[in-house]
Amino acid sequence: MNIAFVIYDGMTTLDFIGAYDALTRLHSMGFMPGVRWDICARTAQVRDHSGLCVEATCVSRPLSGYNLVVVPGGFTARKLMHDDVFVEWVRTAADARTKASVCTGSLLLGAAGFLKEKRATTHPTAYDLLAPLCARVVRERVVDEGDVITARGVTSSISLGLYLVQRIAGQEVRARIQQQMDYPYEE
Repeated sequence: MNIAFVIYDGMTTLDFIGAYDALTRLHSMGFMPGVRWDICARTAQVRDHSGLCVEATCVSRPLSGYNLVVVPGGFTARKLMHDDVFVEWVRTAADARTKASVCTGSLLLGAAGFLKEKRATTHPTAYDLLAPLCARVVRERVVDEGDVITARGVTSSISLGLYLVQRIAGQEVRARIQQQMDYPYEE
């Protein structure tokens, strides 16, 4: 299992790290030692919306050859969805068995053409931007359309990561990872 985590300037880091944390535990907790991943970007470093710097492990390479590609959101996604070079790069993920997004990352999957005739979700403030890119916008936390899975707002990244864990490794593995993450928590 090879996973590509896409990052870009202006992303919302929790959109990226919530799913990253859950999915990489497949390897770190010993459930699937063969799971590998790359942090993929167009530049060697990106800065999130508040200035946090994240380094890419894979720079400007096509996103083909991955089993799973995860795309975070952020206010910058609203601009990048109109950036032909960036959208073409996202489009190189076409052969991935599963493409997933968090928040406005769905705008990028939609701009790349992956949401045609599919239901999808995004952050509630971007429903109107997503509508022309998919068959129907839904308000669910995680929307599974087979080869494309979209998740709603920022914290849904954790939900998406755990959902993908269950899809890949089953309910028991999800439960153990979820317990280790102490999610959801009780006040």
